[in-house]
This record gives sequence, C-alpha cells and structure tokens, in this order.
Amino acid sequence: MPDFKPVRGMRDLLIEETKQLNLIISNARKVAKYYNYGEVTTPIVESHELVSAKSSDEIRNRMFTFQDLGDRTVALRPEFTASIVRLVTTVLKKAPRPMRLFSVGSVYRYDEPQRGRYREFWQSNYELMGSNRPEADAEMILLTSYLLKSLGLKNYFFKVGHIGIVKGILDQEQVDEKTQKEVLHLMDKKEYAEAFSQLKKDNVKSVLQSLVEVKGDDIFKITEEMRLQVKDYSKAKDAAINLIEILKLVTSSGCSIDSIQPTFSRGLEYYTGLIFEVQVPELEISLGGGGRYDRLIELFGGISTPAVGVAHGLDRINLALQIQGFESGDKKIKKIFVIPISEDLRIKALNIAEELRNSGLFVELEVMGRKVGKALEYANKLKMDYAIIAGKSELKEGSVVLRNLIKHEQTTVKLENLLKKIQE
Repeated sequence: MPDFKPVRGMRDLLIEETKQLNLIISNARKVAKYYNYGEVTTPIVESHELVSAKSSDEIRNRMFTFQDLGDRTVALRPEFTASIVRLVTTVLKKAPRPMRLFSVGSVYRYDEPQRGRYREFWQSNYELMGSNRPEADAEMILLTSYLLKSLGLKNYFFKVGHIGIVKGILDQEQVDEKTQKEVLHLMDKKEYAEAFSQLKKDNVKSVLQSLVEVKGDDIFKITEEMRLQVKDYSKAKDAAINLIEILKLVTSSGCSIDSIQPTFSRGLEYYTGLIFEVQVPELEISLGGGGRYDRLIELFGGISTPAVGVAHGLDRINLALQIQGFESGDKKIKKIFVIPISEDLRIKALNIAEELRNSGLFVELEVMGRKVGKALEYANKLKMDYAIIAGKSELKEGSVVLRNLIKHEQTTVKLENLLKKIQE
C-alpha cells in the first residue's frame, strides 16, 4: 500500500484547525463590511505573465508554474494584488472611485516549510483604488489593527516605512532600475555594505547611510530627521512629508506605531509609497503588511490610478493566537446530542434536533443505531454539553430525558420547556 501524505509544504486542516481558521476569516469579512469593502473572488490559477509582471525575483522564482493542456503558461496565485488589478483594468474599469475590494483565500509560494511558513497559506486582502491621499494609507493600518484587536491578539506592533524616500534619492541620482532593485533588495535584508557597493557616487552612499543610522523612540522626531537628511532630494523630501502625514492620522486614531524603517521594501517591486508590516513579539515573521502602489494599474493597461493595499497572513495570525493562549468563543454555545431509544422514534428525535438547531444550538443526531450507553460514550468523547434521550414512555407524556453531561445529572423535561432548561 502506498503511504499517501500531503505534498510537502501543504497541510490538512482538521476540525479544530478549520474552525479556528474560519473564525479568523469571519472576522476578516466583518472588517471588510465595517470599512465598506466589497468582496470579490478571483481564480487560484492565473496567467504567469500577470502574476509575475511586477513581483520581485524572489517571489517570481518561488511560484508554482506549469503548462496547462492548452500549452499556456499559468501559475497558482502567489498573492492577490495582481488578480485585483486585472479586475480593475477590465470588468471594473468604469466602476466609481474610490473602489474598496476585499478577497480571502489560499495563495501559493514554493518557500522552505518552517514554523508559520507554508507553501499553501491563507490571506485576507484589502485594496483601496482611486485615492492618493494619506487617509487611504492610514486606513490600511487602522483596519489591520481593527482585525487583530477583534480577534483578541495582544502586543502586536507595526513597523512602517516609505519606499519613496530611498527611490526618490536613487531616481534623482539617475541610478538605473536594475541597480535600484538590487540596492533595495539588499537594504531590505540589512546588507547595507553590499547595497552601497552597488552605487558609484559617494554622496548617495552617504545619505543612505545617514538614513540607516536614524534611530529613536519618538516616531515624529525620527521622521523629521529623515526629512532633514533628504532635504536636497525633492521627491524623497515629499515622501518623508507624506509619511509624517500618514503617521499623524494613524496615531490620532489611537493606533500606535512602534518602529520606523526607512530602508525596507517588503519584497515586491510595485510599491511606490507607504509600506508597513505588523508583528507580535512571539514570532519573527510578520502577520501581514502592505503599502502603496500608484503605478501598477497603469502598467497593466489601465488608466493611471493611485492605489494602496494590505494582505494578512491568516495562518500566522492563527499561530500567534495559539501561542498567546487564545480560545474560541464557540464553547459558549451549548452542544446537544439527541438519542432515540428505538428505531420507531427516529422521526420524533429528528424533529427535536431540528427545532433546537433553529433556536441557535449545535445539535448532533445519533445516526449509528447505537444503544443509549454507547451513544453517551460517544457524546462524552465529543465533549457535548447535554444529551437528549427520546424514550417511548417519556414522549407519550410530551417529555424527554435531558442529561447534563458535564455535571452527570439528568431530569425529565417537557418538550415545551426543553429549550429554556438547556439555556438556563
């Protein structure tokens, strides 16, 4: 017999794991509703040309790519943004702006499997298209904070940067695009010496080094220092001012920013402005992040449209919640097991189960034809709260036996009082 296992990097999510993931997805959908993001569903399989167009080399090299039966090169989506941009440049090109779109589902990258990193993983994704104002950028951070807070996650923190600061310097110094990409990639990995070795001009190296050395606890002092460091570079200075405006909006809403990172780029080439990530102290990997990408829609054939977005790693959020000892609220809803004593009482037992389900309880019906003792053993294994035993003599009196499986007590209850007794 072959030993069938999931493909490396893929996982089976069992009952409790799926329940927890669905709880997080449900909260992500609530956030979309509260912030007025309309949900769209895009294909898992996209053309390779689309999803690779503006990804970094790192992501491009880790995509699941294959030839379909029509000899087309396709790929499993490595993230959502390219698919959303495809929608916006085609079927939604005449939709009113700003456009707020939400997606949730699985994405795929051929990463080395490790704690919190899989080859198939789940994301929630929010995109705001049509606004270049700092309010739109601030919204991405605020809705991320709202989601994590609604889930009960503690001690999460944001690190924030602005790709326009470094790119503004490199653009003004006429550094070619290939070198820019390499410099940004190396600085993102904190390999500064190697990054600076790619540059020819000492003054460029000097100003980038000065940005790296800006440190402190006061985010506004840090950003003001950054602004002064790049005062001779008009686009970089504008980017620093834009970052200050975003931070004022975010912090005025009660969301704290813990770290300013002027030289990280998040591994995607399409960012043009704000970039950010959110983490918890217990994990070294980010739980989510995003940023501004004002030129991507135009590069995909659409009209020039400013845009900003964020993606959340739902598996990682789930892991962070588990580490922090989070427990699902499902236990507050009573779980009931209904047992007919004999075959001729199946219909009545089924009707009782349906009535209780319609009242908002979790109800399972005995469908194996087991004797009461074996059925109760099963109910205890599943940690049910109550068992309802439908017996012939009790039903003749309009009653059932209600057994409290937690306290190991039972009583005979009239059917009309059954729901009230369970809820007491």
